[in-house]
Amino acid sequence: MTRIDAHHHVWDLSSRPHAWLDSDAMAPVRRTFTLDDLAPHAAAANVTRTVLVQVLADLGETREFLALAAGSELVAGVVGWIDLTAPDAADTLAELPVGLVGVRHGVQSEPDPAWLNRPDVRRGLAAVAAAGLAYDLLTLPHQLPAAIDTVAALPELTFVLDHLSKPPIAAGELEPWRARIRELATHPNVYCKLSGMVTEADWASWQVSDLRPYAELVLETFGPERVMFGSDWPVCLLAAEYEQVSAAADELCAGLSAGERADVFAGTARRAYKLSRA
Repeated sequence: MTRIDAHHHVWDLSSRPHAWLDSDAMAPVRRTFTLDDLAPHAAAANVTRTVLVQVLADLGETREFLALAAGSELVAGVVGWIDLTAPDAADTLAELPVGLVGVRHGVQSEPDPAWLNRPDVRRGLAAVAAAGLAYDLLTLPHQLPAAIDTVAALPELTFVLDHLSKPPIAAGELEPWRARIRELATHPNVYCKLSGMVTEADWASWQVSDLRPYAELVLETFGPERVMFGSDWPVCLLAAEYEQVSAAADELCAGLSAGERADVFAGTARRAYKLSRA
């Protein structure tokens, strides 16, 4: 079965600062990671195409990622970054090269839990919709109410929820995350990535059973036709190897039909991101 990894990163520490890697906890991944580093792991997991996702709030990084994608047989599209609050957001999107399939901003780091509701942010999101692109929601559970308001206000925009909105898997807690996910999933313009779970679990001792209640909820509420697999490599290396993440996703989806698994591991990403190269 053709597989698409709908969420991974690369970074070059020699090109620009990555302050988010400065803490002691991030030391295991505080080095440069390239597409060449990813390729053998993707191949071992039968992944043939990927979506490369922004790391920094830096338009230069997005341009570099688009150049990487243009020269890669592996990368089918890029989710980049622009300043959504800038008055010229639409012009910036129009000037970017072919290969951009979505936009993301690190909402999880915004101190205002209602940042997505700001008029200037909404204007930028409308520009993303007008450009025919998707928008990746990188939120924490307490930011989901604003996300719900936003997806309701912009039904013309395709939203993709990253990492299940980072539920507290290590603590084994479900509420209020569960109720908010149920509400978010009622909006048909929202997709969800089956990604980032191992790093929300206990890094040293996680098991697939720890992830199952969270994965089952998104598969139930969104349906496999709106859920897509993502490795979150190399961030996942804090808790698991690429192949382990892929195997965990396989186990979590084992009860689905062949067609449903085909959606989770390829079809959903193709539709959400309009991947003509995958």
